[in-house]
Amino acid sequence: MASIEKLPMLAEGYERLTAELKALREERPRIVDAIEEARAHGDLSENAEYHAAKERQGQVEATIADLEDKVSRAQIVDPKSLSGSKVIFGATVTLLDDDEKPVKYQIVGPYEADAKIGRISYNSPLGKALIGRQVEDEVEVTVPSGDKFYLVQKIEFI
Repeated sequence: MASIEKLPMLAEGYERLTAELKALREERPRIVDAIEEARAHGDLSENAEYHAAKERQGQVEATIADLEDKVSRAQIVDPKSLSGSKVIFGATVTLLDDDEKPVKYQIVGPYEADAKIGRISYNSPLGKALIGRQVEDEVEVTVPSGDKFYLVQKIEFI
């Protein structure tokens, strides 16, 4: 029997997924109405509105199935309830780059990652390199622009 892989995520990410799922479920009746209206126009073989509505229906149903899967496997993690001296999911890590400039990242799930706001996925190259590290550890990461070196300066659970 296959085990179901849990998807760790922050409460904020879980709420975002469930809100998106709710919005798509609410869109279903409107798509059905659009299909019925387009069907009433006659010949379906050359009916662009009908084909567009059917295509949208397929996209929405696939996205709903994907989101339902993610929500069902969600394991909500509260970073404030965590502690320790190693980088784990939910930790906020302050790093010093090659220029001694501090950069701060929170380790999150792949569906919550947004590097612009300092959130990186645990399965990104940097996320993988940071998991299990401690303060004063040096981290080398290979990224498309080349190798990057960081020093773990601080680990927080906020």
